[in-house]
Amino acid sequence: MTRIPRALAAAVLALCALQVHAAPASPARASADGIPTAQPEAVGVDSAKLVALSEWIRRDKLDVRSLLVIKDGKLVFERYGDGLSRDYNHELYSVTKFISALLVGTLVGDGKLSAEDAPAPRLAAARPDLAPALADKKAIQLRHLMSMSSGLSYKLVEGTDTLYYGVPDRLKVAASASVRAAPGTEFDYIDVNPVLVGATISQFTGLPEQQYAEQRLFRPLGMQHYRWDGADGKGAVSGGWGLRLRSIDMARLGMLMLNQGRWNGQQVVPASWVARMTTPSGPAQDYGFYCWVNNIVKSEREYSAMGYKGQFITVLPKQNAVIVMNSIMSTQGGLRDAAYLDLYRRMVNDYVLPALQAGNAVHPDAARQAALRKELELARTSQRVPGTALAFNDKPEQ
Repeated sequence: MTRIPRALAAAVLALCALQVHAAPASPARASADGIPTAQPEAVGVDSAKLVALSEWIRRDKLDVRSLLVIKDGKLVFERYGDGLSRDYNHELYSVTKFISALLVGTLVGDGKLSAEDAPAPRLAAARPDLAPALADKKAIQLRHLMSMSSGLSYKLVEGTDTLYYGVPDRLKVAASASVRAAPGTEFDYIDVNPVLVGATISQFTGLPEQQYAEQRLFRPLGMQHYRWDGADGKGAVSGGWGLRLRSIDMARLGMLMLNQGRWNGQQVVPASWVARMTTPSGPAQDYGFYCWVNNIVKSEREYSAMGYKGQFITVLPKQNAVIVMNSIMSTQGGLRDAAYLDLYRRMVNDYVLPALQAGNAVHPDAARQAALRKELELARTSQRVPGTALAFNDKPEQ
């Protein structure tokens, strides 16, 4: 009769031991749409610096709709302003180009395409009506289009431009761009380049670019609530703008790049392509393939996707970190010195980077966690003032 109580006692002790050993794993189960979360200090990030950044944004009523920081694969800071949340998507503007470069990378990985391929002959074969317009563009390679060194010239007409929304045939407009310089000799940031890249992706895949993106990027990375706006009369989106993503899904793209093109153990794009995208190869020393290099941070390696008015995916390999921001800030200034860009540089260099560099100098504690939680709640109820005029596509969508 004594054997039964002993067996029960042993079972209870084993169960208790199992629970004790399992307890530390519970924080790892917390996640944001599949991305693990952690208190900043648990991975050596100083939350006080991030709180100070959020206070500055609130004080100046900057229209920062979302600001995320990922460190060591964990989401440590997720700030939303003015009643917004993780479920909203945002117009990405030129961050869209970054996705087009990744899609080219999937085709390179499949052995179907190379950066040295010239799109014009293939596009002309598919669209004989455009063959005369494309005849002088046969020397332009994909690498020229993605490094903004195609040599093409196109004059944007604000408000009435036929390259953007409401156009019946965007490829026809892009094909009509004039050749001003030899490919690879001059940097000129123009939007006909990604139109030609997007059209090439569609020609090689037999799918509209948005459908191919869903098949090769969005679904494999577990994205949700995405939409690619601005299809022309032929159903083609632009490779350079119009994509809407949630901020958490922008973070996935940054993590994909940080992990050398791998996601959940799968090689989505080749590591060699990630290296090529993030290495200046054209006439500009700060631009790879639709990717800015050390344009935000100068003190260590950094590369970013950047969109008009203040959309960013920034990767800091040394810190094993990704920063994402969606905002509507002032567009005064030029391509490299716009007000929204200078503001973001201050945010990263004066607040986020020092927070990431804290390391063993900080440790998790209840007071820091409470201060961060309180600030994020205040941010959610704070008012924001757009830094420039709102366009029809600037409203966050749930």
